[in-house]
Amino acid sequence: MTSRLPIRILAMCFVASLMLSSCGTDSKDKASGSATPSKTYTWKLVTSWAPKFPVLGEGAEKFAQWVDSASAGRLRIKVYGAGELVPGLEVFNAVSAGTAEMGHSASYYWVGKVPSAALFASFPFGLNAQQFNAWYYGGGGKDLWEEAYAPHNVVPLLCGNTGVQMGGWFNKEIKSVADLKGLKMRIPGWGGKVITKAGGSSVTLAAPEIYTSLERGVIDATEWIGPYHDYKLGLHKVAKYYYYPGWHEPGTAFELLVNKKAFESLPSDLQEIVRTAAARANIWVLSEFEAQNNTYLQKLINEEKVQLKEFPKDVLVELKKLAKEVAEEETAKDAQAKKTYESLMAFKKNILEWNKKSEDAMRPYLE
Repeated sequence: MTSRLPIRILAMCFVASLMLSSCGTDSKDKASGSATPSKTYTWKLVTSWAPKFPVLGEGAEKFAQWVDSASAGRLRIKVYGAGELVPGLEVFNAVSAGTAEMGHSASYYWVGKVPSAALFASFPFGLNAQQFNAWYYGGGGKDLWEEAYAPHNVVPLLCGNTGVQMGGWFNKEIKSVADLKGLKMRIPGWGGKVITKAGGSSVTLAAPEIYTSLERGVIDATEWIGPYHDYKLGLHKVAKYYYYPGWHEPGTAFELLVNKKAFESLPSDLQEIVRTAAARANIWVLSEFEAQNNTYLQKLINEEKVQLKEFPKDVLVELKKLAKEVAEEETAKDAQAKKTYESLMAFKKNILEWNKKSEDAMRPYLE
């Protein structure tokens, strides 16, 4: 014969078992580290841009805000413009040494330190923004970039793109390749080497020096970025002709640099927040350039009466031939650069075949 416990006692036992179970789960969660960490981090982010510089400086500020918000204040980042903590062209060194935990810049500034660096920003007749994003995320670009920077204690993350740039501002018409001979143009990197091969000379100038140099005839021509920034810099006031397309930089990528030791010290969730915020900034920067450029191009044409010109086809064909020579010469100097260039060109060949059936095929019907 079985005995029966009163219902009240059974209920009490059930409640007690729930409490014990709850206590056991809580202890287990705490032991496994699932409780929200309380440690906070305060980092410095140095940039190559003037404080609050349109789009690029703004993008760095937004990145810091997004990280702060997503981490509930556990990772707070102070953004410094060029010269506020370190010079604009010392960003890589500062992050590498740990002077700052983060930096925002363009990789072609470090080509003297990392020979393959130019390829992670842009190079003449290279990839556009959409193609570069595809190479970075899905074509092995991320691994190659990290491999190139690893010896310098730096982790690079893709963090913005200008899209296709403009060909630049000129004080004489470019009707043939012969017009490039003797031309003094502000154009850095591999684009400058192409101009030199074409018989001109390249000059490297920081943004604040461009207007005055063009106005005084120190240079005959300059490229900068695109209509939005070119308008803000006032280049239409000191040059007559505005050329397109930007063959020298068909899609310039920007990078978020993170000190490797500092990055690895973060909990895994904060590392993912940094990566996710960088990806968000990558899209925001490109979208802002795309949203603003045509508006300011129309202002330049309709209000400032700028003469918009397209480079003649034979000029572009010659520049492309010279660009290939420059690429082969530069990448022959360094095994990492050669491997990266070969990866980019193989990816470009593949994606262009797809573009013929997708982007290019649809374009006539989108107008």
